[in-house]
Amino acid sequence: MTQPDAPSPPAPLYSPARVRELLTRHGLRPTKSLGQNFLIDGNILRLIADAGGAAPGVPVLEVGPGLGVLTREIASRGAHVTALEKDERLKPVLAETLAGLGVNVVWGDALDFDYATLAPGTRVIANLPYYITGPLLARFMHAAPIVSATVLVQKEVGGRLAAHPGDDDYGFLSALAALHGTVRHVRDVPRGAFLPAPDVTSSVLRLDFDRSRPLPDPALLRFVEAALHHRRKTLRNNLRMTGLEGAAIDAALAGVGLRADVRAEDVPLSDLHALAARLGVVR
Repeated sequence: MTQPDAPSPPAPLYSPARVRELLTRHGLRPTKSLGQNFLIDGNILRLIADAGGAAPGVPVLEVGPGLGVLTREIASRGAHVTALEKDERLKPVLAETLAGLGVNVVWGDALDFDYATLAPGTRVIANLPYYITGPLLARFMHAAPIVSATVLVQKEVGGRLAAHPGDDDYGFLSALAALHGTVRHVRDVPRGAFLPAPDVTSSVLRLDFDRSRPLPDPALLRFVEAALHHRRKTLRNNLRMTGLEGAAIDAALAGVGLRADVRAEDVPLSDLHALAARLGVVR
């Protein structure tokens, strides 16, 4: 007697067909204004979880879980996951896809969340909404409980994060990352790894924050931001635009051993710090 065929196992959540079925069944479409490009490449998902340090007992924060694809990968490794999601249309989807995984889903705007309330040693692992990448990274850097952030960002942003003085992409975001720790480029991710495909290539970056040193002085951050505001202008001109006197700037530049015509993007952070001290911006 012929045995009936066993039912086919459900398609994995990162299958394009499965994702489309999930969206259709819940009457959803990705919202461009929320930066919803869902990562559906299983190899990339596993790589991000690996690079981010998802492991049993590790507190992990995910921003923008979307359909819960990356969330499932992280939680399945035993990490304690908190996921911040703004789009409440996704409530029934995440109730389905994250069932039984113990994920703490917090509904609300990630820009309003108090990151100081997270568990010490929290690692961010996330496909960040592109339109708020910079503000979110700044919040992660300033939140003492967060020790690292492994994030999927636009390749252009990734280039700026990992740049060094003298590089074409170097700017305030590069300096901000360096003032808080180190940045490592993990890999680029093609557009075809997402549904729908974004207009740009993405990159996975890991930022490690050095919590053994105090957070940078806010006055120093403002000084560095002003110094790098127009990266290709001379540092002297940028500082003059802040209201500092030309003679004081010239004396400080000479005291640090910098040329009067040096461009801001070519100056190491240590020299900018020394310059800020000579100008009385920081002690």
